[in-house]
Amino acid sequence: MRKAAIPIFTLAGLILMTAPILVARAPYESTMGLVQKIFYFHFPPAILMLLSAIFSGIVSAIYLARKRPLYDWMAYAAAELTVLYGALAMVTGPLWARKAWGVWWMWDARLTMSFLLWMIFVSYILLRRYGGPGSEMLAAGLAVFGMATSPFVYLSVNIWRTIHPLTSVVPTLPVDFALPLWYAFAGFLLMYIALLMLRMSIEQQRTMLDQLYLESEE
Repeated sequence: MRKAAIPIFTLAGLILMTAPILVARAPYESTMGLVQKIFYFHFPPAILMLLSAIFSGIVSAIYLARKRPLYDWMAYAAAELTVLYGALAMVTGPLWARKAWGVWWMWDARLTMSFLLWMIFVSYILLRRYGGPGSEMLAAGLAVFGMATSPFVYLSVNIWRTIHPLTSVVPTLPVDFALPLWYAFAGFLLMYIALLMLRMSIEQQRTMLDQLYLESEE
């Protein structure tokens, strides 16, 4: 698994290194100007945070049903990446918001629910780290709860009044704006896949070491 991750990681690095060129050549947005270009590096990690939370919840539910370690490794790795990509989204978001809307942060529906989702998966990691025996079962239930929260984060801009644009904006972007956005998204997605594979490999090795340690104690 680790060997398979290397070419994906390399390709992701190449895309992310060249993405700023396309972003620089993209036209300026008429109202926000240059600061709008932060969007190209804010949207991909924000969407991947939601997708990662859903993925972690799905494999956690499968783990609760089948008790196979593979699903636990996948859920744990996805939960960590949810926190990582969520942190990227919540750093780039305020940088954009400060120039575009005049505030660093506002407790509107999208921001509040995104922060709540992020904290759910921070709690997942803390539970796995300090919860002791059986914590993987409790954490799996927490991941399922996080998965159920994710759609509300995405749809919040359509349900409540927020400072964010509606979900219909991105699918209707002109080609000059959409091309650099989805190019950057591909880089973040490939990086996610590579990191997920590497993290699963580490967790698999950790489990094997724990088993060897227990066998040596006996």
